[in-house]
Amino acid sequence: MKMMIIGATGMTGKELVAEAVANQIQVVANARNADKLADLQADFPEITVLTKDAFALEPADFSDVDVIIDAFATTPKQAYLHVDLATKLIAMFRNSNKRLGFILGAGSLYTDQTRQRVAYDDIKADQSTASWRAIPENQLYELEFLQNVKNVNWFGVSPGFNFVPGPKAAQVMEGTDYLLFNKDHVSETTAGTMAASVIKEVLHPEHANRRFTVING
Repeated sequence: MKMMIIGATGMTGKELVAEAVANQIQVVANARNADKLADLQADFPEITVLTKDAFALEPADFSDVDVIIDAFATTPKQAYLHVDLATKLIAMFRNSNKRLGFILGAGSLYTDQTRQRVAYDDIKADQSTASWRAIPENQLYELEFLQNVKNVNWFGVSPGFNFVPGPKAAQVMEGTDYLLFNKDHVSETTAGTMAASVIKEVLHPEHANRRFTVING
C-alpha cells in the first residue's frame, strides 16, 4: 500500500508519517516547505517527499498512490481552504478506486441529544474563541460537503474538543457523531491517537463514506 499525506510536516502529519512507516505503508510526504520535508525525511529515510503546494497537486502526482490523507492545516483567516481542498480532491477522484481520508475538527460533532453542534453551541458562545473559531466552522462545512459525496471512497475523523500534540494514548475511545468524554470528563485527542486511528481505518476499513471520532481514554 502506498499513501500520500498532504500536510505531512504539521502536528498530525508527522504522527501520520510515523504510524504509517511503523505499519510498513509506503509514504509520500507532501508539504510546501522543503526544509521541513528534509527534516522529516532525515527522521524517516524510507519515505518519499513531494515539495508542492496542496492546491498545485495534479492527478499525475497520485498515479501510484492508493490512499490520500488530507492533514492540511491553515490559519483562521484562510480557514475556507479546508473546504476548497476537499472539493479539489473529491473532484479529482470521482469514481476512482483511491481512498481519501480527511482530518476534521470537533466543531461538527453534536454536544448532546439536542443535536447542537460544538461549532455553534460551545465555540460561538465563548467570545475567547473568536480568533480561531473559523477553523472548526469551516471543517463543519467540509464535512457537510463530504456527506453529500456518494461516488468517492472517503472517510473523516474528528478529534475531541481539545486536539493537542502527544503520543497515542494507551486507551482510546471511539464514537460517531457525538462529542466524547473520558472517565475524567476530558474530551482530548493527541495527534498520536489521531494518527493511529487513521492508519487503523486505512488498514481495516470500517467507516466507508462516514465520519467517526476518537479521543484519549
